[in-house]
Amino acid sequence: MEKRDVVFPAGRQALYERNRYSPAIRSNGFLFVSGQVGSRDDGSPEPDLKAQVRRAFDNLNAILTAAGSSFDDVIDVTIFMVDPAATFERIWEVVPEYWGGAPHPTLTAVGVTWLYGFQFEIKVIARAGEANSG
Repeated sequence: MEKRDVVFPAGRQALYERNRYSPAIRSNGFLFVSGQVGSRDDGSPEPDLKAQVRRAFDNLNAILTAAGSSFDDVIDVTIFMVDPAATFERIWEVVPEYWGGAPHPTLTAVGVTWLYGFQFEIKVIARAGEANSG
């Protein structure tokens, strides 16, 4: 069995090791990115919802960059929102800052009751860039 080709963003490896998961794995030309939340460098939630969404996208973009990819390479997106009826519109005001133009990736949005103190999480599958981390 091949060893997993793990991609770590700069400066956050200890956070992933502490929580025992990989931020992303490159496999067969794809990059599978774990759900990213709006965590500060110490892992704590960003308290403001819009700032939390921006930080989640920034964390995602750090992983994509470390993998030699960008949001333009994203194929499939799954987002999780606590209380979507109350938060969706505010979240969706931030998304276009990162999303880019059409054609857009596929999207699944899921309402959840708990995200470990966070209100928003995004996970993606993207085309993998060249190996430059791991």
